Amino acid sequence: MYYKNARIFTSDFHFHTGAFEVKDGLFGEVLPEAVPADAIDLQGATVIPGLVEVHSHGNSGADFSDGDYEGLKKMAAYYAQCGVTSFAPASMTLPYDVLEKAFATAKQLAEEAPAGHSRLMGIQMEGPYFSYKKRGAQNPDYLKEPDFEGFKALYEGCSGLVRIVDIAPELPGAAEFVEKAKELCTVSIAHTDSDYDHAKATIDAGVTHLTHLYNAMPGIHHRNPGVIPAAVENPNVQAEIICDGYHIHPSSVRLAFTMFRDRMILVSDSGRCAGQPEGYQFDLGGQMAELRGGVAKLVGTETIACSAANLWQCLVNTISWNVPEEEAVRAATYNPAKAIGADAKIGTIESGKLADFIITDSNYTTKRVFLGGVEL
Repeated sequence: MYYKNARIFTSDFHFHTGAFEVKDGLFGEVLPEAVPADAIDLQGATVIPGLVEVHSHGNSGADFSDGDYEGLKKMAAYYAQCGVTSFAPASMTLPYDVLEKAFATAKQLAEEAPAGHSRLMGIQMEGPYFSYKKRGAQNPDYLKEPDFEGFKALYEGCSGLVRIVDIAPELPGAAEFVEKAKELCTVSIAHTDSDYDHAKATIDAGVTHLTHLYNAMPGIHHRNPGVIPAAVENPNVQAEIICDGYHIHPSSVRLAFTMFRDRMILVSDSGRCAGQPEGYQFDLGGQMAELRGGVAKLVGTETIACSAANLWQCLVNTISWNVPEEEAVRAATYNPAKAIGADAKIGTIESGKLADFIITDSNYTTKRVFLGGVEL
């Protein structure tokens, strides 16, 4: 099957007008010299890779950390309808036995890969190796110092599905943890009160990721630069950013793309409240939260718990805030795929990769989602 007359976001991270082929669930020729007469005419529509979500806790009343397989399937179905064709759900700061149960459901979904559901391509282990001061909505009762053996047991228990593990650099043994964990997966800085020196030490040790940039970390100060400048200086570090319109001001989003340029990753950081009505109350890692004014906050506080957005909404927001379209699309597709080590299979419209793509208009107001070349 060929599609022609499309504005295609190709593997050079630019848009080109032309055609592409889908064959046996994979992309075939992209921008071929000759196109069959029966190719489907997309009449100038925009075509981008399926979105890749690497930091979302839940939606539709379900949360990954529940350890409920049917709930995780419900999440995967919602993601697919939102244009998120691959995802790596994020866990919370919880006891190891609770995480083990949740990770087992991820392994089951990855193996079963039900039709019409977003592909589970990994896990982001968000916690428990965090700073108490910058815990945010993470449950303080379950915070731990870095524990490589405990992490390794969880990693092996789900057959290596953990693709990102988070850590606060100032904790005892953080750099040593990074040196070992980087051999297994991407290591990220998160929920930290670290200064520049501790952050740089863990980056030098192998950190290549920042979890939800700006949130749950020190701001930039000219005499105490902290985590963010340490990450900007190293070209190997990518940075997530939550573009739901509540966590971060659009100006700070533009600043992030200026600082990191082609290293940004869009995430929703959504919780089970995504897709739910205003006032919805829910458990978040043993703490109660509620959907208030479009964003979830811990009950009785102004602490932001998670977002109620999905990644498609975050992409549309980012483009509307005057981030260059090509940079925004890359941040929702290839860069997150790279972070979870899946960029050989997904993230670009490229011959041999899974034919997961979205057909939309120039304003991203409509979308048709294709998973393995099949429209949902």
